[in-house]
Amino acid sequence: MSEKHIDEISGVETTGHEWDGIRELNNPMPRWWVWTFYVTILWAIGYAIAYPAIPMITSATEGYLGYSTRAEFQQDLDQAKAGQMKFHDMIASKTVEEIDADPTLREFAIAGGASSFKVNCAPCHGSGASGGPGFPNLNDDDWLWGGDLQSIQTTIAHGIRFDGDGDSHVSEMPAFADMLDPTQTKQVAAYVWGLTNKPSDQALAEAGRQLFLDNCAACHGEDGKGKVDMGAPDLADAIWLKAKGEEAIARQIAAPKHGVMPAWASRLGEASVKELTVFVHSLGGGT
Repeated sequence: MSEKHIDEISGVETTGHEWDGIRELNNPMPRWWVWTFYVTILWAIGYAIAYPAIPMITSATEGYLGYSTRAEFQQDLDQAKAGQMKFHDMIASKTVEEIDADPTLREFAIAGGASSFKVNCAPCHGSGASGGPGFPNLNDDDWLWGGDLQSIQTTIAHGIRFDGDGDSHVSEMPAFADMLDPTQTKQVAAYVWGLTNKPSDQALAEAGRQLFLDNCAACHGEDGKGKVDMGAPDLADAIWLKAKGEEAIARQIAAPKHGVMPAWASRLGEASVKELTVFVHSLGGGT
């Protein structure tokens, strides 16, 4: 048995470990640290007994106290839903005008509508409701079927050209390729573009005016400002949904594209439709 090495300066026994001539003193751990370590061990044992801690094959030990963070979360969630239910009931029983006039209900409806919008409407209208090619911008004041609360509610509830709802908005622009020759189509397109922009050929635009009055004014109006009750867009406001520019307008005249919006009443329920209505109306474009 080798003799223990004692440090000459401190007189303390070393552990036998040596690095580059430096030896490690075999000083005992501070007693306060040792007792703290023992306490943590006892705490861990007590925690494993009191709370779910030890993993099993398909579950874990339940613990003496039977505590569950999932159960606590579900309880909090149930309480939150119960608190919201009274507002949902009030929204379901009131008109959209009454909801919009009540600051508390309006705030709740806008929050709920914003959530529903992100899940159901954003794929077409965009997360900011600014729309895109073929999908209306809900932030401006250009409304095909009206921008007041009742009109917005009807549009959301029953949709547009949706076969599954008998009350859905329906408007069909005929394909004028069967009625106008290509030259006439260009003339009408030049006139329509000239309502808000400089046409490529003023003579074409002037020739297209009478054609517009004869074929398009019945829906879009003689001034081209559209008719809300028919879902005919305003052509004189420089806001374009389907086409922009004379060539694109000519294509739309010859073979128009028609969008479809689903009816949300049967999917979301009356209260959610009202919340969406108040939210969309609040974006700034509602009238």
